Amino acid sequence: MDRKPPRIALPEPTSTDMAYNQRAWPQYAHALQCCGAVAVPVPLWESQGVIARIASTCCGIVLPGSPADLNPQKYGQEPVPECAVPDPAREAVDELLLQDAFNLYKPILGVCYGLQSLNVWRNGSLIQHLPSHFDEAGANHDPGRDVLEAHDLTIASGSLLAGLLSGARDAAWLDDSLHIQVNSSHHQAVDSPGDGLAIVARSAQDGLIEALEGRNPEQFVLGVQWHPERTFGVSAASRRLFEALAEAARAWEPRHVHDSVAADTMSQDSIAL
Repeated sequence: MDRKPPRIALPEPTSTDMAYNQRAWPQYAHALQCCGAVAVPVPLWESQGVIARIASTCCGIVLPGSPADLNPQKYGQEPVPECAVPDPAREAVDELLLQDAFNLYKPILGVCYGLQSLNVWRNGSLIQHLPSHFDEAGANHDPGRDVLEAHDLTIASGSLLAGLLSGARDAAWLDDSLHIQVNSSHHQAVDSPGDGLAIVARSAQDGLIEALEGRNPEQFVLGVQWHPERTFGVSAASRRLFEALAEAARAWEPRHVHDSVAADTMSQDSIAL
């Protein structure tokens, strides 16, 4: 008998910009659905108990993009003038979902802001404003959402990411590195990688970190700085990222409930799912 489709927790991108949520969230949900998974919405204003209850029903998470910026005080910096206003509600939900996922080895995919959220939660740091960091030789990392191929990436051979994308019709090997063209819509990026995270892709033009993956072979953990949900319908490489997450979620087996953040908070609240 076939197993039920894996349920993937997908938080609302923001707590303030409903138009952005209505435009962005369905793209992730569509990608997951096409890969045989179910996107489970995670509202940002529910209690910790409710969020824990939702997490306990899911076997993976996607952390989506957001127009907000993470609070730089979380990585030991004061905000620069160009830093966008943080979204504390989104940050709190991401932290709960990440705690649960790392405790139980659930698969994780972080996209753009989601990669940054993952990295900061693992004690990494960010570049707060790329135009102030690079000179004119840097790639244009924010050309607009309509530009589907903004710049080239080099992906490290032997990485999980290279293994996933190798053979995709829009990926090519050159000088022992896999290359793909990606979209780009961000003004911040990873500076130093967090604990247990490895750098596996960089911008070919300026060396900016574009992807991190987990070092633990027992858990699927991947974060990318571009937006594969936007090019899911036209890019084999984008589809493979969501397919890999869905496959990992389908294969995931639960560990003991007391290892989960849900164990401490589920009894505080409940939700009808």
